[in-house]
Amino acid sequence: MAQNETATNGHTDGYTVSKSENEWREELSPEQYAVLREAGTERPWTGELLDESRAGLYTCAACGAELFKSGTKFDSGCGWPSFYESVRPEAVQLIEDTSLGMVRTEVRCASCGSHLGHVFPDGFGTPTGDRYCMNSLSLNFTPES
Repeated sequence: MAQNETATNGHTDGYTVSKSENEWREELSPEQYAVLREAGTERPWTGELLDESRAGLYTCAACGAELFKSGTKFDSGCGWPSFYESVRPEAVQLIEDTSLGMVRTEVRCASCGSHLGHVFPDGFGTPTGDRYCMNSLSLNFTPES
């Protein structure tokens, strides 16, 4: 597990980007708020970034922190954008998630605590063996110029 394992009221304190839930509601679309701040999940195969194949950088849709490079994105067939590693280990926060009656590892932005998705140890054929299964709504993409 990464830093700040213990969550309180859904999010931990001490993030470099800290805003009230009202501020987040004003800045994010209702769909983004549901995913990023309430740990929701977008429907599979619906995300705008699923088929994005250009070179570039994926950042947190809430705070703009750098999260993933396009070179680590792969087609996992799961219906969500998948990456085999984050841009830096400290860019994301990994938290045990026991919701839905199973044990999973939630991935949050380490800068603002927003929910990004989950990481699974089934990224077969990737250099790390990991599959960071991310919601498109939680990411912004900037193509290389």
